[in-house]
Amino acid sequence: MKSFLLRWVFIFAMLQRSVRQTAASPDTELNCCEGDILLLLDSSGSVTTSEFSRFLTFVAKLLHPFTLGRGHVRVALLLVSTTPQLEFSLDVHSNQESLLRALQSVHQQQGDTNTKAAIELAKRLLLEADGDVPKVLLWLTDGVQPGDVEKAMSELKARGVYVLIVYTIHGNHRVLQRMATPPLESHLYSVDMESIDIITEDLREAIIKIIRAERLSVVRLTSHSAVLQWRPVLAADSGHYELSYKAVDDRRSEKTRVLPSSSSQAELTQLQPDTTYTASLRPESNQRLHSTLTVKFTTLPDVLSPAEVTLSDPGPRQVRVSWGPLQPARVQRYTLEYGAIPSGRVHTVDVSNQKSSVLLRNLEPGTRYLITVSALHLDGKERAMSVRACTQEEARPALTDLRLTLTDQQEGNEVQASWQTNTEGLKGYWVSWERKGSQNSQSERSLSTAYLPPSPPSVRLAHPAPNSRVCVSPVYSSGRGDGICCTAKTSSG
Repeated sequence: MKSFLLRWVFIFAMLQRSVRQTAASPDTELNCCEGDILLLLDSSGSVTTSEFSRFLTFVAKLLHPFTLGRGHVRVALLLVSTTPQLEFSLDVHSNQESLLRALQSVHQQQGDTNTKAAIELAKRLLLEADGDVPKVLLWLTDGVQPGDVEKAMSELKARGVYVLIVYTIHGNHRVLQRMATPPLESHLYSVDMESIDIITEDLREAIIKIIRAERLSVVRLTSHSAVLQWRPVLAADSGHYELSYKAVDDRRSEKTRVLPSSSSQAELTQLQPDTTYTASLRPESNQRLHSTLTVKFTTLPDVLSPAEVTLSDPGPRQVRVSWGPLQPARVQRYTLEYGAIPSGRVHTVDVSNQKSSVLLRNLEPGTRYLITVSALHLDGKERAMSVRACTQEEARPALTDLRLTLTDQQEGNEVQASWQTNTEGLKGYWVSWERKGSQNSQSERSLSTAYLPPSPPSVRLAHPAPNSRVCVSPVYSSGRGDGICCTAKTSSG
């Protein structure tokens, strides 16, 4: 038990010292790469405790400069033993502190060197991983009796996985060189475990060459601008970028900008709409040569405001007019013109270039309007767009509480009708009733109608027929509302 504790105190101290040494040197490769690295670490009984601890220390130092996580470098650890043991998968660690704690907690499995089963599991993990990114299998082993794994390794390499191998001087070089991905001088290393640190930079550089995300991409595009983005490949204050761009059909339009080494994004402005451009980014450094990155893109067609006009908040006497896109940098002002169709008076409203909607009020209910939104642009051009709007019908309140009163009880020749209604928007009333026929034809009836002003809400009806039906309806500008009918209980005289 004591020896076990001493062994892991030694491993912990080695890992901590490795991280301190790496942190003291400049992190020149941060955020440079995107890819998946699966560490295949021999944890069988053929590997000594000292070798296993040095492998862990080496891995911590090797990976320390990388930015971890999805969209950067993902790391997984698979231990080789009698049964393969997945210590952590690709999406577990997103920072170096988390990865270091995980490496500190790794226990050697001992047991047999069942590399074949481990590689089969590694193949499944790498090929089923999300993302179309480079994939690296880094195998750390003593190289003794690797087993029948050449076929599995060939399948991995055929599927695009890069196989890199670090083994001790006891390993079978002839067998291992058939498994590593060429070039062998940078992907296959035989080391004395006491001096394994001397290959750290070379192996890291080999991994960087595989997973370096040297891409120039367009992340935002409009009709007159484009934002380009790339992963930094220059160390701080170690050089600069030269960014050049031009229209494909116009070489004279080429422009060049010099950007500092810390840059990772640039916006190109004053581009022509619906035009294809090419852009190239050349990292300049006295430390190493870098590839020139290129991209081709086509700007969007020109969109001048107003490109769309919409209506909302409708009512009998209002409607909201909205337009877009809002372009205060290109538009001096907006003007709205509206009038009833076909020949209503045209009204004009001037609007600030900061506004994109106006509520039109005092419209006529149930009326069709032609609305035109025009923009005066800074270059003197005008653009207009029209829509048709129809206001809602105004509400027509119903008549309430119609009362009929016989004013001549003996003769029954007059009825007083009175009622109540909402007077807002009221134009008048229609009244209809049945009148008596002539004295020679008392049985005949005739229908009488009258249009009355909105006030007063009453009327005297002369010579109503016996049991005459009296109806009163309110009249509004939008039409006739619901009325009420009552029967006048008059005598047959």
